[in-house]
Amino acid sequence: MKKILVFVSAVAVLISCNKAGENEYIVTGNVKGIDGKNVFLEKQDETGQLKQIDTVKIENGKFVIKGNATEPEMYLLQLEGTQGKVPFILENGDINMEINKDSINLAKVSGTYNNDELNTYKENGMKIQKKMMKFQETNMAKMQEAQQKQDTVVMNSLRKEYMKIQEDFLKQSEEYVLSHPKAYISALIIDQMFNQMNPDLTKIKKAYDGLDPEVKKTKAAKAILTKLDQINKPTAAVTAPANGIEVGSTAPDFSAKTPDGKTVSLKESLGKVTIVDFWASWCKPCREENPNVVALYNELHAKGLNIIGVSLDKEAGAWKEAIAKDQLAWNQVSNLKFWKEPIAETYGVKSIPATFILDANGKIVAKDLRGAELKAKVSELLATK
Repeated sequence: MKKILVFVSAVAVLISCNKAGENEYIVTGNVKGIDGKNVFLEKQDETGQLKQIDTVKIENGKFVIKGNATEPEMYLLQLEGTQGKVPFILENGDINMEINKDSINLAKVSGTYNNDELNTYKENGMKIQKKMMKFQETNMAKMQEAQQKQDTVVMNSLRKEYMKIQEDFLKQSEEYVLSHPKAYISALIIDQMFNQMNPDLTKIKKAYDGLDPEVKKTKAAKAILTKLDQINKPTAAVTAPANGIEVGSTAPDFSAKTPDGKTVSLKESLGKVTIVDFWASWCKPCREENPNVVALYNELHAKGLNIIGVSLDKEAGAWKEAIAKDQLAWNQVSNLKFWKEPIAETYGVKSIPATFILDANGKIVAKDLRGAELKAKVSELLATK
């Protein structure tokens, strides 16, 4: 009887050792296929760069990370020597991970409310993603054939079907937010709604208003409110230079970082005709105009049209996602300072979208043209010998 009691006591001690205390997190990982390697806990900083927060070693197929979290936040886990990262929500409590080095993307994270909810959301999303992948596989050859034949009826029909699947994903996300006001992932989903081609600000505001008060205290939720305020008052933060940058003057040179960290200048971006395009991921009119600019660039870049985009974004992640989603293939730079963007201040930009059209010598020949007017002006300049 004593032996049984001793055994039970020992088990109780072991369990208590793995139990997170108040205002503490314990991340316990079981890893298959790798041992003796480091595990890196990472987080994105305000510029979008990954920063290492903690490092531990895998021993006997396990690792443990302990600490304190002031609020839930999205973090990443990187296993030394492997591809891919494990996204999860770091929050106080016991967080458990099951990881196989050969299938990092299938890692299971559980144990706390927000990570369980993240799993549920991802699993539902995967069902729709599989539909999208199947549609692409089934219709790829048909789409390529239609493109070669310029069969717009077939192309538009396939695009419409594909967009319907995408709409199902968006609908699922919106429904999740409304039914899970206490989930941290809801704030992240709402924030991503700004990156849609035509973000519905009324819907975003309603979703934000429905969040639980505790979720509204998080940085992610505060960022949503800031963006809503920024969009509603886009011109308040900028004071134009006294003389401005007018047509006929030489465009001031500038340089800034690209999304991958390289420095690019206006001077090295000049073509026979150059458009300096001021925009932002959160700017609805900018995003609506982007398809027209993409079409113009694709048609006339080979003839000498160059574009350099200057973003008034504040968050690198949103900036990069918008570039990829809108398929902006030209140079993009930003100091990620929102309306304090020094290039915008130099050019006297008080609202966006704002465009400056330059000739081969860098002289401003037109401003703020859109659609057919922009194409006509660019074509005229390219035809000039």
